[in-house]
Amino acid sequence: MTSAPTLVRWLAELDRSDAPQVGDKHAALGEMAAALGDQGVRVPAGFATTSAAYERFVAANGIHEAMEAQLAALAAGSRPIHRVGKAIRRLFLQGEFPPEVADAIRDAYRELGQKFDTDEADVAIRASATVTDLPEASFAGQQETFLNVRGDADVLDACRACYASLFTDRAISYRIAHGIDHLRMALSVGVMKMVRSDIAGAGVMFSIDPETGFEDAVVINAAWGLGETVVRGSVNPDEYMVFKPLLEKPGLRPIIEAHVGEKQQQLIYAEGGTSTTALKDTSQVERRARVLDDDEVLQLARWAVAVERLFGCPMHLEWAKDGETGEVYFVAARPETVQSQRATDTLSSYALEMRGEVLVSGQAIGEAITHGQVQVIESVNDIDRFIDGRILVTGMTDPDWMPILQRAAGVITDHGGRTCHAAVISRELGIPTIVGSNDATRVLRDGQEITLSCAEGDHGFVYAGSLPFRATTTKIADVPRTRTQVMLILASPTAALRWWRLPCHGIGLARMEFMISDLIRVHPMALLHFDELRDEEAKRRIADLTHGYDDKPEFFVDRLVRGIGKMAASQYPQPVIVRTSDFKTNEYAALIGGREFEPHEENPMLGFRGASRYDAEGYRAAFALECRAIRRVREELGFDNVVVMIPFCRTIDEADRVLALMAGEGLERGKNGLEVQVMAEVPSNVLLVDRFAERFDGFSIGSNDLTQLVLGIDRDSTRLADMFDERDEAVKRAVRLLIEGAHAAGRSVGICGQAPSDYPEFAEFLVAEGIDAIALNPDSILGVLPVIAAAEAASESTSA
Repeated sequence: MTSAPTLVRWLAELDRSDAPQVGDKHAALGEMAAALGDQGVRVPAGFATTSAAYERFVAANGIHEAMEAQLAALAAGSRPIHRVGKAIRRLFLQGEFPPEVADAIRDAYRELGQKFDTDEADVAIRASATVTDLPEASFAGQQETFLNVRGDADVLDACRACYASLFTDRAISYRIAHGIDHLRMALSVGVMKMVRSDIAGAGVMFSIDPETGFEDAVVINAAWGLGETVVRGSVNPDEYMVFKPLLEKPGLRPIIEAHVGEKQQQLIYAEGGTSTTALKDTSQVERRARVLDDDEVLQLARWAVAVERLFGCPMHLEWAKDGETGEVYFVAARPETVQSQRATDTLSSYALEMRGEVLVSGQAIGEAITHGQVQVIESVNDIDRFIDGRILVTGMTDPDWMPILQRAAGVITDHGGRTCHAAVISRELGIPTIVGSNDATRVLRDGQEITLSCAEGDHGFVYAGSLPFRATTTKIADVPRTRTQVMLILASPTAALRWWRLPCHGIGLARMEFMISDLIRVHPMALLHFDELRDEEAKRRIADLTHGYDDKPEFFVDRLVRGIGKMAASQYPQPVIVRTSDFKTNEYAALIGGREFEPHEENPMLGFRGASRYDAEGYRAAFALECRAIRRVREELGFDNVVVMIPFCRTIDEADRVLALMAGEGLERGKNGLEVQVMAEVPSNVLLVDRFAERFDGFSIGSNDLTQLVLGIDRDSTRLADMFDERDEAVKRAVRLLIEGAHAAGRSVGICGQAPSDYPEFAEFLVAEGIDAIALNPDSILGVLPVIAAAEAASESTSA
């Protein structure tokens, strides 16, 4: 005689072996609570109905045969999906719970209430399919969630509705796309005590970067109120990113991104009426404030790492902060199913061959490019008019849009973050997508020809017209390994993580001035002298950009820290060489508030730039901010792989003054392993290589400026463009002398210019001369590596 099957299980007693009974998500929560509770990881109290309860419901109401007939008609093409889904859902919604199932749920609900001294506990009701999540399928958002449910009757109604949601049009479509047998499915319903995030915040996080697959990052999205706004993509949330390898080192705070989203609305408890929740507009203060402080971000990241370690794979987690207790809980957990399943033996890249007018922009999902015609659809009720192969433009998507997402060439939404439903499903389907554009539905029109690019970093861009682009795929095993260190040239931190898989030895040039223009946009002296600014429009723009920073210069330092930190993380522990700012005066003047602090120069290329600025009265305090940011990246975030490089250093005396300034700001060469290099781009660097080598740890040849100054040609002159050539014998002789002199002094030499990318024969020359490192633009590396390998082989053959 067999014992009666269990109909309800408490979460606290579950582990992953119970997944066939209660589904992966509920089993995961139970195991997390038991295994990680001593590390502070919290899961709400609650219980889950079992697959046996679902099967009894189906049997008691005679649903199976009717359901089988409907699905057969769908498979035969004699009945459309919306009619089949509606008919099956009606079978569930009109069904009654068998008494033993209803009693088990009611008894468990009452026992849960007793734990909190209430007869009617407020609970969240979530579903988990008991067919385990397939490695390539997330099942994200396929079933319904009900929040702030109270009372026996309402709990049973919500459980019944969860059963019915197993056969929404989106769920049926999703299973068909993944080849999953509908009749193998069963459903477990989780009933958990509500976390009062309606008066705090909630969100989603991944223990891997969901865009690039960068395994060393935790990505956290957060918004005010209940977390459904983040999951469904109805708000543009905050985004935080943490570097995992440095999390456990005492005293370090490796947060490499802290972006404040608009968070236009929040989901709260409803008061009166039949709805249990309600949307409310957020205040201006809430929109500009962070949902999580640094300590909370770091704690969530530590827990994400612990959960990942427990399950042995990257995880997709939902979290909620209780506004009454301040405690944070995990409310859902599942394996990440896109990046963790991606092939790691190939590198794919996309690049535009030209750019056009930017129409809208937002957060990029995926790394591809597509073009096609726009189709604006603002309501899910209108999805039947979608034309296959068009680019869907809408306010936001939820799981009900699934039937057309897989038919779209691309997707653009007004709202949402990188962890919302549209983002998760688009990654899974391989569709280039832009979320959080704010105004795509207003700017774009039906039938308009556009190009959607997700290949330019974190930001995605929509261009007018159909622009040409190229796509390449390379097997990593086919890429040759070289003796010469091949490094990256990067300007934008937003793109840094996209190149982490490239076979390179770090970043040979990280351009600080581009970080300033992209991330900060304000002249540092305008921040230091904000109250004295005469330009009222500049003052207004600065006040808006720096909202929340009482100390305006801290805005500069904080943004620069995050930018450098992200670059350093992308290649850690390989060296990341950060060049201090090297704008010319006209470029500095173009920053907000810059015109009040920059002189007019007839020839800025040879003027007040590089090292000469750093000890000048008009910039010394701003250089101190740059030093403060680098020191914080190394000492507070922990990126001791950051190397400093000084640009356009004309004289020995100038070098000494700059090094003394740096030491005064806590960046003393040699202390805590700090290396300081110098750009070799002025002829004096070559002629006095031995004396510069006494002061710096290495040289990096700036081929553009060195060519300009050796040949006496303005590199911006169109009339002399044909004469500007790094391959000129005079330039090559200067390079040869520098390498010989540096090596004689025991110093390394690299190059960070366009010449090795543009001219394979120049790369061959550098290898023959014994260059130590060559820094290239990311899209050039795979093409130039074979040239370097061949040059090394030829050099070895000649020397033999």
